[in-house]
Amino acid sequence: MSDEVYSHGHHPSVTAAHAIRTVATSAAYLEPLLETGMDLLDVGCGPGSITAGFAGIVAPGSVLGVDSSADVLAQAADEHADVLNVEFREGNVYDLDAADESFDVVHAHQVLQHLADPVAALREMRRVVRPGGLVAVREADFGAMTWFPAIEELDAWRDLYGRLARGNRGEPDAGRRLPGWAAAAGFTDVEVSSSNWTYASGEDRRFLADSWAERVLHSAFATQTLERGLADQRTLERLAEGWNRWARRDDGIFLMPSVEILARN
Repeated sequence: MSDEVYSHGHHPSVTAAHAIRTVATSAAYLEPLLETGMDLLDVGCGPGSITAGFAGIVAPGSVLGVDSSADVLAQAADEHADVLNVEFREGNVYDLDAADESFDVVHAHQVLQHLADPVAALREMRRVVRPGGLVAVREADFGAMTWFPAIEELDAWRDLYGRLARGNRGEPDAGRRLPGWAAAAGFTDVEVSSSNWTYASGEDRRFLADSWAERVLHSAFATQTLERGLADQRTLERLAEGWNRWARRDDGIFLMPSVEILARN
């Protein structure tokens, strides 16, 4: 993964948004299948909020969270130091430091969309899951996101994000491709579902808008788009204001859909 570029980066606006994710909000499709005593691998664990949630469910089973960023792993380890059955370790999704058939469950949340070869990543997840085990993956689909009211700047934001992500060899419309990627990776028993994050209350609208307005101006999104000439500073400022204008609308709503798979080895 050394030559791949993470479109979001690890600016505090990004990690703060990731750190509020929980099993309930982000892995509800998997939660009913988890049992005490299971060993679970969380690939691309980020700041570890979902990972730590898994640890509470499967204890005394063990949970390993891997990520490519040493800084975000340090944050995860510090935040969840009181969770005794979880470990955070730097790792590469294409070459996991684990023996064949090591885990009952391998989980990845919003990871494959950022990879140049998501099928190879799924094959590697399949390698380390035990017979009868699960590979559980959830991926957003930017092209299927919708909002009200119509805000020209949000259309421009999505277009710009898509060009940036694909320039980084990612696929922002990963959700709709996830079942096909699983089949290409060799899975023959794949259960497909979908779910939304919905931002409709004033508080939720403000959270989403604040997060993306900050990212647009100050995160790797800003740095990369400016460096590559995809946008200028004035354009980024206009996109940020569009997010803020949307958040101020009492009738505003944003739907962010994801596709989920439960692939059995």
